Amino acid sequence: MTPRQRIIRALCPLVLFFLFVTSAEAAELSMTPPAAWTAQKAVRFALANSPDAKMAESRIKAAQAAITMERAAFFPRLDLNSRYSQTNNPMYSFGNILNQGVFHQGIDFNHPGQTDNLNLGVRLNYRLFSGGRDWAGLNAAEAHEVAGRMERDAVNAQLAFEVIRAFNLIQQAEGMVRAYQDEARAIDAALAVAQARYGEGVLLKADLLDLEVQRARARENLIQARHGLDIGRRIFLNLLGLPEGEVVLDLVGSARQEVPANRGYDQRPELRGVEAVIQAARSRVRQAAAGYYPTLDGYAGYGMDKGYELDGSGDSWEAGVQLKFNLFNGRQTQAEVARASAVLTEAQERKRKTELALGLEVKQAEFALREAEERLQVSAKSVEHAQESARINRLRYREGVLLTADLIAVESRLTEAMVRRTEAETAQRIALAALRRAVGLAQFEELPASPPGNQAATD
Repeated sequence: MTPRQRIIRALCPLVLFFLFVTSAEAAELSMTPPAAWTAQKAVRFALANSPDAKMAESRIKAAQAAITMERAAFFPRLDLNSRYSQTNNPMYSFGNILNQGVFHQGIDFNHPGQTDNLNLGVRLNYRLFSGGRDWAGLNAAEAHEVAGRMERDAVNAQLAFEVIRAFNLIQQAEGMVRAYQDEARAIDAALAVAQARYGEGVLLKADLLDLEVQRARARENLIQARHGLDIGRRIFLNLLGLPEGEVVLDLVGSARQEVPANRGYDQRPELRGVEAVIQAARSRVRQAAAGYYPTLDGYAGYGMDKGYELDGSGDSWEAGVQLKFNLFNGRQTQAEVARASAVLTEAQERKRKTELALGLEVKQAEFALREAEERLQVSAKSVEHAQESARINRLRYREGVLLTADLIAVESRLTEAMVRRTEAETAQRIALAALRRAVGLAQFEELPASPPGNQAATD
């Protein structure tokens, strides 16, 4: 071995170890949460990391294994058998003597004595005709695998929508926190003016106490808003499959969702899944009807026998075909066909029910989006008017020409208007996401409905 070959041989384990560590670190980094979440990153991360998504993938793997099991019927079966036994039963002992080739004329057929036998054999079986049962079983398994994929797509679509919904609810909660913070600051400023005027003797103590009560109410609202924000962040992390972490939203980097032009539901995975279930049910009917047909099997075998009591040995082979046709089985086949047909009818009715439900869901999503857009227009105007009114009335209060109760009412109306606008904005975004899900579209055009595997959330 040359020095160069020795160096290469020594470095090979190090290179392999480095590649293993690098690939492991890359896989770990691919699921590292980003510093700030855009809506796209959140959806991508959830589809790769959520327990719901992984459970759906496991069900698909189980369906694929079922396909492999059904395909096994189209291959021959090869078995290796071995057995060792001892007996003094006349029939079995005489059979051992013949198989081992140690027969002689002096054997007493009624009492051939004790014998033993070690048998080693191999047997090949192949079903030549099954009445269509095997093909029907394979078709049913393949249809169930398609149904499993559609179920996964439906789970992922719902998961993506829930992530978008939680993302927007966090944004709404942050807006409410800001609104109540603005209200608290406005009340504090008004309270400072009121305390100065009360010290000058130009303000009643009752008015001062009213402002104190209003400040306490504003702080209570702020505490509730912060609590709601914390809950929203925990729900968001739970959807992502993360036990803990910091939630920072990147609103600038989040893509804007487009309103779908096509309002049909033909691409909904639930509908396609039901169609696959119907196909599987049809195949099960055909599989059950195969009981009316005969089966034909071919077989071949080879075996060796060895005895130690008589010190003999021998080998043999056999081959043939076997035809089986059931003449009467207590109407079992008829009952199996009837049961499979009932399952098929149920699946067909489930499709009709699903179509009705999906059509209603699309309409409800359209109505919700339209309502949210109209509310948003009204609430935006309301905030403009309330802000201008608050600005004017705050100046009037400082000048002493506005009652404290009127100022409190003005501040409450402004806060309420800002909260309503925040709620309307959130409702509009959630309604748009619901409409995209209702028509079977991914939440974002660049994201597939079901990623093939774990993808980086930080791309």
